[in-house]
Amino acid sequence: MSPDSLNALFELCIGFALAGLLTSGYQAVLQRPAGFSLLNHRAMPTAFAAVPFLVFAAPFIIMRNTLLGRRVIQQHRVQFVMMATVLAGFWSLMSGTFIVMSLRATGLLA
Repeated sequence: MSPDSLNALFELCIGFALAGLLTSGYQAVLQRPAGFSLLNHRAMPTAFAAVPFLVFAAPFIIMRNTLLGRRVIQQHRVQFVMMATVLAGFWSLMSGTFIVMSLRATGLLA
């Protein structure tokens, strides 16, 4: 495995781990699962404050909604599940890349 591939895999894992940490923390504090409905609040500051949270939590929310929908509905086509998985994976890779780059910029990661 090349160093670049290993680095990308590390960033993908960091992105999914951060997304899981954020959504689990949100659920532990507020006793309800996080979702994209956070953007539907009438109060603009609340909806605006939810954007940074959702940027990093979205991969977990996408996969959770896809897997729960697959169990309940049983009618999702395989292509839909694959598309959601690829979207969540790419999103996780990008958020993980941002986190790793930020840690390198601050000198916390060599």
